[in-house]
Order: sequence, then C-alpha cells, then structure tokens
Amino acid sequence: MSGRRELTPELKRALHEGLVIPAHPLALNENRQLDERRQRALSRYYIASGAGGIAVGVHSTQFEIREPQHNLFEKVLRLASEEVARAGLQRPFIRVAGICGPTEQAVAEAETSASLGYDAGLLSMGGLQGWTEADILKRTEKVADVMPIIGFYLQPSVGGRTFSFDFWRAFADIPGVVAIKMAPFNRYQTIDVVRAVISSERRDEIALYTGNDDNIVNDLLTVYKFQADGRVVEKRIVGGLLGHWAVWTHKAVELLEEIKRVREQGSIPAEWLTRNVEVTNSNAAFFDPAHGFAGCIPGIHEVLRRQGLLEGTWCLNPHDQLSEGQKEEIDRVYREYPHLNDDDFVRRNLAEWLI
Repeated sequence: MSGRRELTPELKRALHEGLVIPAHPLALNENRQLDERRQRALSRYYIASGAGGIAVGVHSTQFEIREPQHNLFEKVLRLASEEVARAGLQRPFIRVAGICGPTEQAVAEAETSASLGYDAGLLSMGGLQGWTEADILKRTEKVADVMPIIGFYLQPSVGGRTFSFDFWRAFADIPGVVAIKMAPFNRYQTIDVVRAVISSERRDEIALYTGNDDNIVNDLLTVYKFQADGRVVEKRIVGGLLGHWAVWTHKAVELLEEIKRVREQGSIPAEWLTRNVEVTNSNAAFFDPAHGFAGCIPGIHEVLRRQGLLEGTWCLNPHDQLSEGQKEEIDRVYREYPHLNDDDFVRRNLAEWLI
C-alpha cells in the first residue's frame, strides 16, 4: 500500500541502534480507578530516565483497560502521548501502542493509536486460539496497513502460543513490520525468530528486541550468525521492550549503554554472565515465576509503590495481587543487588513528576 505510515528516519535509526522501551504500568487509586496524576508521573519518570520510548496498552498496562466497564484504552494512551509531547524532547522517542484482539478490533486499536500520535503497534498474538498461522499473517498485513508493526512472540505460559519457523519467515516478509519483540522465554524459539529474520530479504529493515525477562543481558550481548543467500549473516538483539524495565528504569538505560560499549570491544568479559544472573534473579522477584507469573503486574507495582511513584499495588482485576512471599523476595533482591535499583534517582525527582 503506497500510503502506509512509516517511522521517521530518526526513529528508525534509533530503533536499530537499540532502545530501552519500558512497558508502561497502570496507576490506580484504592477504588481501582485511574489515578491520572500518578499515571502522568510514570510517563515523566520513563522520559527523565533516558528511555528511548514507552509501550502503552500492553500487558503491564493491564488488558482489562479495553473492557467496556473500564473503557480506559484510549485515555491511557492519550495521557502518555501528551506527556511525551509536553517533554519537548530533542532526541528520538518511540511511542508504541499495544494492539490485540481479532482483526477488526486490532485494526480499530491501530487506528486509534495512530490518531493519538503513536509511531508503532506491538501486535499481540494472544487470545487467537483456533486461528491458523495463515489467518494470523493476514491479520498482521491488515494492521500493518494502518501503522508500523512490532511483532510479539509471547510465551505460552501467559497466553501465547508456539509458532513455526515458517511463520516467522513469512512474518518478516510483511511490509510494515519494523521490529520483533521475542518473549517466549525459550532459547530454541528465540533462535527460530532470529534465523527467520536473517533468512528474509527484509532482514535489515527489522530490529530485534528482547522481551525475554529471564535472559535480558545475554540476549543483548549475543551475536547471532546464520547462513543466508550463500553467506554468513550476523544479527543482534539491539534493545529491549520489557515489563522488567518499567522499574529501575534509569539503571536499565545505564545498563544498555554499558552493553553497547562492551559489544564494540568484540570480546565479552566473564563478569557479564554474573550480571545476567543478577538481573534475572531480580526479575524472578518482580515477575513471580514461582507462582506461574501470577504476581507479575503487582510485583512491578510494589517496586514503584516503594519508590513513591504509585500509591498501591491495585489492579483492575481484584484477583491480581502479590503472591505469598513475593514482598520478601523483593526485599531480598533489594538487599543483594543495591547497584541495580534507581531509588536515589527517583527520590531526587519524584516531587517534580507528581506536580
């Protein structure tokens, strides 16, 4: 389609260089209603932290925002977009909107997002049980006609499904796909996506992002090499679009910049293997894999509550609560990895963000 929206050259360049893109949470008050003041404060926190974008309307924002009784999808996207515009940034900053549902819903959400100034849509494949891979590819093409698309490989344990190599190979060929977030929490499936993208003629048009919260640092340090067109082609996972990076974001930005410098050296110091374990262990406290990720959203909220950014851990679904022992696990990673938190940064700036 000749009228397809595209990323600006500046945004495209930044996306391929690698960005920290936090998955934006939802701020609620004790009545489980939107706390607009704190919702805006979260956006200001991510912008001030040096993040390269935000993803809104995604899992961390709670899918329930789309339900008629809440009707918050458009509002939370608008609030975040307003804060980005108000910041007057002199650097690239990508606004990513979460897109989900059957084709008609996904296209409508993409149209709403584009009208609110969003640059790309993170297209969820969840909730499409019974759809064939061909059906999902057709849906992707229709949404990509509305706005640039970031594909999303979600782990089956939280509502995703396993896709074939051939699916991702065809997915990469779709004009309008600008990136793929890989979050299967599975090395085999992550490699499938990288190999499929390398096999596509559009390989240089697609940026790879990690959503593997269990392997963030290693994903960002690894060079993938596969045969394509009779030669060896290299590709990296350049950045992350992560719920994990919705907390301690200022330190996440520092981490990615460190990793970029290390990648240029050509050899990876062994200490980075330990750093990967530290980040993954912290994520285990936040995301609650011990209880099937039941406490992942409240876990993010708990860290932000301790920092003063949120008032509580409330979710739209009252059943979404911290799991037994999860607070104690968060206490533990705070003690063991004090160099990973950005509490001092938040403390210095909180009053300004909460105006």
